[in-house]
Amino acid sequence: MADDKEFPAGAGSEVVETKEEKAPDTAALGGAAAAEAGKDGGDDGEDAGAADEEECAADFKPVVQLEEQETVTGEEDETVEWKMRAKLFRFNTESQEWKERGTGDVRFLKHKETGKIRLLMRREKTLKICLNHYVNTTAELQENFGSDRSWMWNAIDYAEGERDECVLAIRFANSENAAEFKKQFEFYQAEMKKLLEAKD
Repeated sequence: MADDKEFPAGAGSEVVETKEEKAPDTAALGGAAAAEAGKDGGDDGEDAGAADEEECAADFKPVVQLEEQETVTGEEDETVEWKMRAKLFRFNTESQEWKERGTGDVRFLKHKETGKIRLLMRREKTLKICLNHYVNTTAELQENFGSDRSWMWNAIDYAEGERDECVLAIRFANSENAAEFKKQFEFYQAEMKKLLEAKD
């Protein structure tokens, strides 16, 4: 069965008090400087101006040349059919409580050649996979504790790279987003069912 097969994963600050000092008389200083310049002549002023106009022509090259690396995600042969931001949970059977898996975009990905569709979700910032399984044609979405913006279902997940039979729950920002996810989930269930029946 396609659902059971593994697939690619693709500070502190210190305040210092200072005493206010009287600003120097710039007019007086300027007058003194002008008087000295008159004694020595105007050549020095021209030389100083020429020095200011000189530019640095030094050429600095990096010590190490880094080559651009191509990142392989495992999603290169798939197209994003639908996505929505959500928060994912997994039920821990030992502690009998829900454990958060991460927040990010939950996506339906369709393979360009096989047509198979899977659910994939990566955590924000780290992009680590927290949900990864084919759409199960027999899975049923159920309301999570009566919430109209959360669903739970049984899955065979491969987020950690190994087969994991688990109960997952997903929560959206509002009931509209949750309803749209259910609509898409059931639509791709039907697509997967057609695909499997055609192979038989």
